[in-house]
Amino acid sequence: MRALVAAAVGLAAALALVLALTAVGSPPGETSPKPLLTTVPGPKK
Repeated sequence: MRALVAAAVGLAAALALVLALTAVGSPPGETSPKPLLTTVPGPKK
């Protein structure tokens, strides 16, 4: 029974955090037009 209560409390806290972040909104700014490198560049030929 304690595990069920702990799970419910954790789920409620996570939901409250998500709702709080949603209410705050995203920070102002813009994204970079340059793509990020996802692989290590190899030697230039």
